[in-house]
Amino acid sequence: MAIFKGAGVALVTPMKDNLEVNYEKLDEILEEQIAEGTDAIVICGTTGESATLSEEEHIDVVKFAIERVHHRIPVIAGTGSNSTFTAVQLSTAAAEAGAEGLLLVTPYYNKATQNGLIAHYTTVAKEVKIPIVLYNVPSRTGCALQPATIAHLVRHVDNIVGVKEASGDIGNVAKIMSLCDGNIELYSGNDDQVVPLLALGGLGVISVLSNVAPSYVHEMVFKFLEGDLAGSRQMQLKALSLCDALFCEVNPIPVKAAMNLLGKNCGPLRGPLTEIEPQHKEVLEKAMREFGLL
Repeated sequence: MAIFKGAGVALVTPMKDNLEVNYEKLDEILEEQIAEGTDAIVICGTTGESATLSEEEHIDVVKFAIERVHHRIPVIAGTGSNSTFTAVQLSTAAAEAGAEGLLLVTPYYNKATQNGLIAHYTTVAKEVKIPIVLYNVPSRTGCALQPATIAHLVRHVDNIVGVKEASGDIGNVAKIMSLCDGNIELYSGNDDQVVPLLALGGLGVISVLSNVAPSYVHEMVFKFLEGDLAGSRQMQLKALSLCDALFCEVNPIPVKAAMNLLGKNCGPLRGPLTEIEPQHKEVLEKAMREFGLL
C-alpha cells in the first residue's frame, strides 16, 4: 500500500521574529491543511528550511508534527543529509517518533557517485523499517539519482518504495517508470508538472503550492486519478502562473511571502535566505490575485 495518494504538502516552518520555530503557528497550519483535504504532511523538507534547522530543532519539529497530526493523515519526515551518519540519526529519530515515511534527498555538495548513492541509501534504510521515498532534485543538490540507480534501490531494498522526482526532465521520469516496470511510488516534485507525471503512473505530488491552495491541489490530483483527465489538465494549466510565481526566487522565499500575504503570519526566513525582492513580490501578488487567493 502506498504511503499516500494525492497531494502531500511540503510544509513551511513558521518562525517567530527572533527566528525561533513558531510551534503555535505550526499547530494552526497543520490543522488548516488537514481541514482543507491535504493527503499527507511532508515536514522538514526544503520548503521547511531544513538546511538551517539544527539537528535538535529538526527532530523536535518532526516530533511536534507527528504528535499534532496523530495519524489522521500520514506524516513524512524529511531526514536527508549530505552526511550518511546524520541521515541515519535523523531517520531513526523520526521513525521512533512515529513518522509514516521518510523523504531522503540526495546528499548535497559531496557529489557522490551512483555507487556512493546506493551505499548511502542502503545504509540509512537498514536502520529503519518504515517506507522511504528518494528525493531527486539535482538543481539544488548538484547530485542526480540516475534512473538505473533508482530502479536498483527499489528492487533491492525492501523499504525504499518511491521517488519524489524534481529533475524537471519528463524523459528521465519515463525511464524510471520503465526500468521499475511501474513498481514504484512516483510523486511529482514540481507543481507545474503534476499532471504529466500522473500520466506516467504517478500517485500524486509533494507540493509547495499546497501551502496556499491545499484543496485545489488535492482536487487536481484526484480528478486525474478518478478519470477526469480534462478537468485535471485544466486545473494544472490554470495554476501555472502561480506555480511560476512561487519559484520566482529560490524556494521557500516566495511561498513564505505568499503565506504572509494570506495573513498566515509564518514569519521571516533564516539566513542565508532573504525576504522576497519588491519586484518579485509584485509578481507573486498579481499571480495570487489572478488565481483568486487575494
